[in-house]
Order: sequence, then C-alpha cells, then structure tokens
Amino acid sequence: MENKISKFAPSDGFPKMPIIDGIELSSVNGKISKGAKLDLLLIKASKNSTITGLFTKSKTCSAPVDWSKKNLKKLQNTEKPIGIVVNSGNANVFTGSIGENTVNQTVLSVAQQLDTSAKNIFVASTGVIGEVLPAEKITSQISSLEKTLKENAFLSAAEAIMTTDTYPKGVCTTLSLGDTTIKINGIAKGSGMIAPNMATMLVFIFSDVSIEKDILQKIIARCNDISFNCITVDSDTSTSDSLFMIATGKAKMNKIESLKDPRAIKLEKHLAGLMLELAKLVIKDGEGITKFIEIIVKGAKSQKNAYKVAKSVAESPLVKTAIAGEDPNWGRVVMAIGKSGVKIAKKKISIFFGKHEVASNGSISKNYNELTVSKYMKNNSLIISIDLGQGERRTSVYTCDLTHDYISINADYKS
Repeated sequence: MENKISKFAPSDGFPKMPIIDGIELSSVNGKISKGAKLDLLLIKASKNSTITGLFTKSKTCSAPVDWSKKNLKKLQNTEKPIGIVVNSGNANVFTGSIGENTVNQTVLSVAQQLDTSAKNIFVASTGVIGEVLPAEKITSQISSLEKTLKENAFLSAAEAIMTTDTYPKGVCTTLSLGDTTIKINGIAKGSGMIAPNMATMLVFIFSDVSIEKDILQKIIARCNDISFNCITVDSDTSTSDSLFMIATGKAKMNKIESLKDPRAIKLEKHLAGLMLELAKLVIKDGEGITKFIEIIVKGAKSQKNAYKVAKSVAESPLVKTAIAGEDPNWGRVVMAIGKSGVKIAKKKISIFFGKHEVASNGSISKNYNELTVSKYMKNNSLIISIDLGQGERRTSVYTCDLTHDYISINADYKS
C-alpha cells in the first residue's frame, strides 16, 4: 500500500542544511527495497572525527546493531576516516550467519574503499525482518558510492533511509560556543514500530564541534532520554534502532573535555532541542496518523513515575483508538493511569483535554461539557494533561492515534 503524504509534513519541506566540514554523503538505488527509491547510503567522516551512538534494547536485534554496538566500544583509529553504510528495505534481522557475513563483507568493502580500519566502519539497516540481504547488493555499490560523495547531500541521505515514511526528516541548528559558530545537522527515519526504548529508529547527527568522545556519549544519552525515549507510535520496539552522532572537530575551538564546561552545557541544550524536533517529526509521520498527541504528566513524586504514567497513556490502544474516533472518552485515560504500576492517590488526580477539565478529585469534573470537549477532539494536535497531585516532577511523551490506515499499511508492508 502506498502511504499518503502526512498532513503533518513540514510546509516548508526539508530544511536547507549547511555543509558540515569533514562530512560527505552519497546515496544510490541498490535494488534492496521496492521500486526506484534511494535505498543505500554511505557516510564518510574525515580523520580525527569522533563517533558516538545508542542502540535498541531489543533482544532480537539486527546483525548491523550487533556489529556497530560492539565496534563502538573499541578505540577508533583517529588517523583514518570513519564510515557508516546504511540500507533501507531489508533489516538484516534473524538471518543467522548469512546476515553476519553480509555485515562482515560490507565492513571490509567499505574499509578498503575508504582506506581505513574496520574498527572505523559502522552499519545500519532498516526494513523487512527475516529476509536474507545478499552482501553483493551492498558491496557492488561501494565503489560508485565513494566516487560520488558530496558535502551537501543531506536530503538524498534522508530519502535513502526511509521505509514507510512519507517524507524525509531533517533538522539543523547553529550555536555560538565562545567566538566559534557550531553547526549541527540531523536526519532521521521512523514511521512505525516506534516505542520509547533507546534510539527508536535510525538517526544520524553531524557537527563540526570539537569534543571528547566520552563527554559527547554522555550528552547524547541524556538528550535521548528527553527526546527519542519520549515518543511512541505503536508500543513496538524495533530490532534495528540506531542513533549515531559524528563530531568532526573541524570548528576552530579548544576541545570540550568536561561536562561542566559552559560550552558543553550550551551544546547539550541545543542538541536536546534538535533531537526533540526530530523525534516529533517521527511521530507526525506515524503510520496512518490523523492526530498528533502530547501526553503531559505533572505533580508526580519522581521523574520515573511521571514517565511511567505518561507512557502508559500514550501506548494504550484504547486511548489511541478513542482519539482516532474523536471520542472524548476520558475514562480510557483513567484506565491507562491505573495500569501504569505507579502508586497514586485517586482523589488527587485531575485530567484535562486541552484546557478543558474532564475529571478531578476521583470523579467527573463539575465543569465537564461533553459537547465542548468533543469539538476539541476534532483538532489535528491534542494535549492530554494529567496532574497526579503528589509532587513537583513532570514529563511529556508524544504519540499519535491508531487508525484503520495503520492496519492497512502494516498488512500490506511485506507483500
């Protein structure tokens, strides 16, 4: 089934991204996915670059995740380039020794073509699970990919990693660190099988900042907790989720070597903002989406409790289908709060749909007007706020409704 362009696609399209000194990209159609779409991407980062990453927690993760996760723990050869090869259309999951061999051959081919170490090569795949991915489909394209590497190819890179996505996703930003202007570009793919449990899709972030690897890894992890770990389309965690960030160190600045460095604090703030915007783009392109939903939980005793309640509501099929039907069934929100496992005080809870209070003090609100709230439910973007009345902690989780189109898209996905 061909998915329609989401009504939530950015009206101004894919952003015009600045060149990141030290980053080159190239994409081709390797006939891995259906049709003539771009489905194979090569990323090259210049020597002395730093790479960090996060990966799915799935116990049935892909061969590329196994390789990249293990490889990231090794010391990269800073005197050689870093390479990432990405394909869409085939996830290379549950393909046994054949899948591992495909990764190994891919790594050797790219390392040879880029004149670098295998320790500097990373792999990511997304698409159908359980189908063999022949190594030659990738290795036969590496030479031509290397020859066509360009500095300004972020749009085609974003297109090459798409599966059921309806539009390419990218966000860019700049910030000043002292007298130096730093650039950050990010691209992502994700539309279904998205749940908050690590990176939750494929994400590639690039910057010219100069920073120690361990410091950048900690910053990325913290930013991930308030961005990609706070989204869910369907509560299913992918086998292939990977997030990489490359810092080329080309900016003219002294290297950031401490989390307490004011420049590290400012970098983290801007990076968190960029990652959250990318995460929202993924939800806004959720399979079959008609509603973009923010679940706000406040008044919690702890951040963990706020998150657990918000996630429980955001992942509830009953809540999501009610919203798809524009039904202000706040009782389903009550149900989802109750199944979260968080110890609550029923008579302290208040629930709002937008600015409209629907429940308080353990029962329906005296201000509840079903007709008014029903009109609110017709909006494309909705906010459900829950005040637990127990503390000062709060969080937001972003999700979408669950529609008939979601079923159609996934029923037709493999065939």
